[in-house]
Amino acid sequence: MNEMNCHFVIPTYRLRDVGETIEAYDENFWRNGHVAPLIVFDDSSVANHDKYYANLENTKTYNELFYVGPAEKEQFISYICRRLRDKKLDVLVRNLFRPSYGGNRNFTLMYSLGDICISADDDMRPYALIEDSPESLREDEISRGKLLPAGANGHSRKSFDILQSFRDVLGKTVAEIPANYERGELLADTAMDLESNTSLGLVRENSLLMQPGKVSRSAVVKIAQTFRTGTNDIDAVDYVDLFIEDHDRTDAEALNDTYVLVNFRPCVTNRNWRMDCGVAGYDNRTGLPPFFPTRLRFEDYIYRLWIQQPNIAAAHVDSAQTHIKNNYMRDPLAAEIFNEAICGLLKKKIRTTLRKTDELTIAFDYDGAVTREDSEEILDSARRLHARVIAAGEHARSPERGSALCLFAATLSRTFYDFEPDFFQQNVSRIVDDEVGLIRSSLEIWPTLLEIVYFKKNCHALPIRRVRNKERGNSRPAAA
Repeated sequence: MNEMNCHFVIPTYRLRDVGETIEAYDENFWRNGHVAPLIVFDDSSVANHDKYYANLENTKTYNELFYVGPAEKEQFISYICRRLRDKKLDVLVRNLFRPSYGGNRNFTLMYSLGDICISADDDMRPYALIEDSPESLREDEISRGKLLPAGANGHSRKSFDILQSFRDVLGKTVAEIPANYERGELLADTAMDLESNTSLGLVRENSLLMQPGKVSRSAVVKIAQTFRTGTNDIDAVDYVDLFIEDHDRTDAEALNDTYVLVNFRPCVTNRNWRMDCGVAGYDNRTGLPPFFPTRLRFEDYIYRLWIQQPNIAAAHVDSAQTHIKNNYMRDPLAAEIFNEAICGLLKKKIRTTLRKTDELTIAFDYDGAVTREDSEEILDSARRLHARVIAAGEHARSPERGSALCLFAATLSRTFYDFEPDFFQQNVSRIVDDEVGLIRSSLEIWPTLLEIVYFKKNCHALPIRRVRNKERGNSRPAAA
């Protein structure tokens, strides 16, 4: 794309494993004739950086590889804090950029400010798993997928021009995007609750359905994403259901099932409640809101609220990628269930008290209070899940599976404070109050930080390192 620079970024906290991702995407870009430097944003500790940085230098790429790690991030944060000239704001700045899913992505937003940004998580791959005999979609159907058991046949890998599919739409008006894009108000997932983006229960097949609506031809596509295979967008509770359903499994953390697309087609919508940041691209020419600075895992929910503004559109592009679930350095499944329960509460509270959205941020009135009814609703759901795991353990076909289910049930109980209502309510109240306070304060300071970075980038490059890795082949591809 000649008119806009494109940043391809890979946020990671698994420096040990990111080399495979780098080489896979580099190969995809080269095969499709793109020159596209790759930037790794690393959340590793200094110790892990020292231990695994050599892995990056051992990668082989056609395109240039850059790195933003602990040292570069500290230089960036220190510069911002000096420019603010107020020590009391240092905590807010460091909160926005602390090592976390959202903090790392906030770095990508700062470094790509003024351009477009395409992002892939470190466990994504630039191909899709597509059914060998695709079926036609219904008139209102945008995609259909199936969750298949391990070892199932009937599907194959299919590669797409990932970069070009994003370049076709990002930063363009709806009038300028390809004519084969369906247009409508929003997408509804037959397996997910629309507004909270939480699972309706484990299902083996789901569809994305277009809700009718007129999309303004002058609306600009600010956010886009590919479709996803490998694992679909399911909740941690659904992983438990898969564990209970498979009578031969003894590891709750393992995922043996594979999500395969039957068919899909690109679309553009006024709103997007299903944004998947692992396979997303952003028009960041004039700045974007930050990911929620939170230790919980709902950092990207801000974009589902922000994208509802008039004259802004979201797209599902004409390509798909695959998620390879990596359990290395991942929170235990019970902790993920607890996290998602608290996130569900926060999503509801923020959505129902949303007061304002503008170009760079949002504002809401929720003050962080957690009622007795709020905590009891979460506990009741956790107790029901615990009871199902216990029942499955009692009917296990082998002692090993029975022990695994009982161990998981015990872990789940401890994670939810042994289901003791007062203790649970007290701890959840503290967690939510702390998170909401930091989120609201950070959202207020974000536009000022963007202004500082905008002027900094006009004069000097932000801290970044060129990785001295090995070059594939004798020449780099011609510019696309």
